[in-house]
Amino acid sequence: MSAPLSRRDAYDVAVVGGGHNGLTAAAYLAGAGLSVAVLERLGHTGGAAVSAQAFPGFPTRVSRYSYLVSLLPESIVADLELGFRLASRPTASYTPVLRDGTATGLLVERPEGPATRESFRAVTGSDAEYDAWRDFYRQVGEFAAVVAPTLTRPLPRESTLRQQADPLLWHELTGRPLGEAIEKRFRDETVRGVVATDALIGTFARMDDPSLIQNRCFLYHLIGNGTGEWRVPVGGMGAVTDALAGAARRAGAELVVDAEVTAIRSGRGDAEVDVVHGNETRTLRARVVLANVAPWVLAGLLGEERDPAAKPAGSQLKINFLLDRLPRLASGADPRVAFAGTLHLGEGYPDLEGAYAEAAHGQVPSRMPGEVYCHSLTDTSILGNVPEGTQTLTYFGLHLPATLFDDPATRASRKELAVRRAIASLNEHLIDPIESVVAHDADGRPCIEAKIPQDIEADLGMPGGHIFHGDLSWPWASDTAALDTPAARWGVATTREGVLLCGSGAQRGGAVSGLGGHNAAQAVLEFA
Repeated sequence: MSAPLSRRDAYDVAVVGGGHNGLTAAAYLAGAGLSVAVLERLGHTGGAAVSAQAFPGFPTRVSRYSYLVSLLPESIVADLELGFRLASRPTASYTPVLRDGTATGLLVERPEGPATRESFRAVTGSDAEYDAWRDFYRQVGEFAAVVAPTLTRPLPRESTLRQQADPLLWHELTGRPLGEAIEKRFRDETVRGVVATDALIGTFARMDDPSLIQNRCFLYHLIGNGTGEWRVPVGGMGAVTDALAGAARRAGAELVVDAEVTAIRSGRGDAEVDVVHGNETRTLRARVVLANVAPWVLAGLLGEERDPAAKPAGSQLKINFLLDRLPRLASGADPRVAFAGTLHLGEGYPDLEGAYAEAAHGQVPSRMPGEVYCHSLTDTSILGNVPEGTQTLTYFGLHLPATLFDDPATRASRKELAVRRAIASLNEHLIDPIESVVAHDADGRPCIEAKIPQDIEADLGMPGGHIFHGDLSWPWASDTAALDTPAARWGVATTREGVLLCGSGAQRGGAVSGLGGHNAAQAVLEFA
C-alpha cells in the first residue's frame, strides 16, 4: 500500500517519480536515516517495470513494458534484501532461417554445448563462424568483467578502463562504428545480424553510424553483472518493483501515488517542489530533489526552455500475446526450446540495414526486424488459473521510430500495419499461423496488446516513448571531465544545484538496473 501525502512540508529528499530507480534511491536514503518522499504521478509505483492483467477473462499478468533483467547489480539486490528471483533461460537465442529453400535455424544454448556448434555448422557450412563467435564473446565477456564492477562506484576515467581492456576490442567497441567489427569478424549474414541486434534495442541507428550510439547500446546489453545474461523475473517485472517498494517502505520512505509534480525550484540545500495530490496543491521543501524522470521532462519542471528538435524519440514496437498453445515451427525445432530464449525474426544483417533505410525514409519497414520470447516457459507463475497449454509471447520490434507515427491522422493505420508486419515476420517461420493459436478474451477479441512509442509516452510520460529517456552514454568519464562534486563523480549531475538525476537519464542509467537510483543516493550521502 502507498501512503497519502502527509502534512509535513519538508523532507531531506524528494524523489520525483516512483519507477524502479526512484524506489531504489528511496530505499538507500531512508535506510541511511534521511526523510524521503517519493511522488508518483500514476496511481501505482513501478513505472515501466510493472505486471498487468492485460486481457479480460484471464488472470495472467504480463510484463506490460520492460520484460527482462540484466543490468541490475547483484550488490543492489543484496544491499536492499530484495525478495525476488531472476531465472536463467535455457536457450540464449534461436534464429529461424530459410537456406536454399529449406527451413532451418541457428540455436545458441545457455550454456553453449555441442548442439550450438552443430547448429552453426548446419546453418553456415563450417565451424569457422562458431569459432569466431566464441572468440568475440569471450573477449566481450572479459571487457564486461572490467566495466561491470565500476557501475556502482564513482565514474572511472576512460583511460583507467582502457588500460585494463584488450586494446583491439576497446577500439572496436568504443572507437569505430560497431558494424566494422561485425563485418570483419563474421562472414555469415545471419550470424552478423544476431550480433548486431543488441546494438539496436530501442535505438534507431545504422551499424555504421559515426555517432557510435549503436556501440553504446551494444555495450549496455552485454555488460550486466559481468556476464550480459538477460534473465526472467519470476512473477513478472512487477515482482521487481514490488520488492523495491517494500524495501523503501520498510526503510521509512513515504510512497505517494496520484501525486503529480508540476514545478521544481532549486536552491542550495533548500529546493521546492510543487505537487498536486487529489484536489490539493502543495509546495514541499527538500534539501535535495532526485528526478526519476527523463532529462527532457525535468527541464520542463525547472521552467527551462526546451528545443522541440531535441526531444527524445523512441524506436520500438512492443506486443504482448496470450496463446492457447505455442505454434509449431517450419524448421521442426521444438517450440519449447526456440521460444524460451530470444527468437530473432527478420534480423539478418541486410534485413536490419534495409529496415533502417525504409524507416529513415518514413515508411514502416516491409520486412520487420524483431525478437520474441515466451516468459511462461521459464516462469509459469504469471499465468494463473488458465487452460493447460496457455503461454505468453512477447515481441519487441526494431527500427520503428516515433516519427513514423507522428501524424495523428495516420497513427492508428500505421500502428495496425506495423503489427500486421510483425505478425507476418513470425508467421513466415511457422506451420501454425499465430492467429490460429492466439487466445481470445472474455469479449471475444484476440489477446494481442501493442504499444508504439506514442503509447509509451501517453502511458508513462516518457518523452517520445524513448525507453532509455534519451541516448545512452558511455559508462565512464572522459579524462578531461570535471568530477569536482559528488553529483559529477556519480554521473547524476544536472544544471541545477540540489537537483540530481536518478533515472535512466543518468550517465549510467538505462534498462531495469537500479543504477540511476543507487548512484544518485550515493551522491546524496556523500555530501549529506
